[in-house]
Amino acid sequence: MMQVRRTVEAPAELGIEVIGVPQGSPVELDLRLESVVEGVLLTGTAEVRMAGQCVRCLVDLTDDEVVDFQELYVYPDNAEADAETEDEIRHLQGDLLDLEPVLRDAVVLDLPFQPLCRPDCRGLCPECGADLNADPEHGHDAPIDPRWSGLTSWPEEES
Repeated sequence: MMQVRRTVEAPAELGIEVIGVPQGSPVELDLRLESVVEGVLLTGTAEVRMAGQCVRCLVDLTDDEVVDFQELYVYPDNAEADAETEDEIRHLQGDLLDLEPVLRDAVVLDLPFQPLCRPDCRGLCPECGADLNADPEHGHDAPIDPRWSGLTSWPEEES
């Protein structure tokens, strides 16, 4: 068993459209490598700095996140690998293992699908783009559908 702590630069495109880990930002890795019969079992955590935008009000967001991952890297000559799952199996390449796909899977799956600046974010006004969080009383007169505009000249009935 061996423990490894390293700081590496984040690879490109580690995220989704609205939030992700900026390329080149530091990724703190805390890894545990264990020798098992099939190969090497990698267990670890990655601390990353995420950056993106709230999907409702477009405010910039940043947050630190710790993601856990575990992956088995099998020896290249391991005959027990099932042909159907060959694409899912990660192989050792000599004494090296490729951590980027495992890190990418762990981080991207941990990202919020629709990040919000706060759970009750009101977003932007669809008419003028005003921030509804800053001005909760913001509003507009309801536009009149042009097909009904002729009715505006009718006098209102009194009850």
